[in-house]
Amino acid sequence: MSTAAATFVSRFGVWWTILRICIEERLVYRGDFALGTLMRFLPIITQTFLWTAVFVGAGGPAAIGGFTRDEFIAYYLLTYVARAFSSMPGLASSIAAQVRSGEIKKYLVQPIDLLTFLFLSRLAHKLVYYAVATAPFALVFYICRGYFHGWPDAPTLGAFVLSLMMSFLLGFFLEATLGMIGFWFLEVSSLLFVYMLFNFFFSGHMFPLTILSEPWRTIVLYQPLQYLAYFPAAVFLGKVQGPELVQGLLGQAAWTFAFIVAARTAMHFGLKRYSAFGG
Repeated sequence: MSTAAATFVSRFGVWWTILRICIEERLVYRGDFALGTLMRFLPIITQTFLWTAVFVGAGGPAAIGGFTRDEFIAYYLLTYVARAFSSMPGLASSIAAQVRSGEIKKYLVQPIDLLTFLFLSRLAHKLVYYAVATAPFALVFYICRGYFHGWPDAPTLGAFVLSLMMSFLLGFFLEATLGMIGFWFLEVSSLLFVYMLFNFFFSGHMFPLTILSEPWRTIVLYQPLQYLAYFPAAVFLGKVQGPELVQGLLGQAAWTFAFIVAARTAMHFGLKRYSAFGG
């Protein structure tokens, strides 16, 4: 076995051990996933009444922003799926806190870097979450099946799954990049609050971005937050097709790669200026 192959096998063994331990840890204490997921779907009742009232109040139009009343409800449900992949609660703040407290020193002497460890930890979290929360998701989607008018075709479904995978990567590295700002600023809570506010609106979690008027619609459809919720949901519902779908997936891949590079670059230069004292 070559030196490079031996190094890769050794690193993979370390990664697998960390991932396995993280999964076991979460299986022990995260039995609340199922109930918590089910409770998060309760606002869908309010959304059903809300969008029904909007369509009735608007004189019963066939569609708003290209979405019918049923598609609005289906879209809202699908954003829960997308957010289950892309949401990274506490990631950026925990990185900044580790920098501030000096806890980050342990990653300088262990055989794995900060980003790799956090990525494996979040991957374990998501795997356990999906395993436990599948039943509540299935129950809610079965109850609300009337809002969906059939399954998308195989290529569209494949594009939807691919967009979910990339939304996980984009969500992780975007928040990790923000967390790395802690190397330059001791307090980043205000910045993270602003980010979460923008994320809530411009990811499409609150409403489909296509209901915005121009030029705002074009502007928000060129920013990366749309890929965290709006884009996967729109793909499933067939709102993005053909060349537009290919362009969207390439755009999502480009933003994902950009934030991978940004997170790695910020960590590299952050560690160069980092200093700590004591044991």
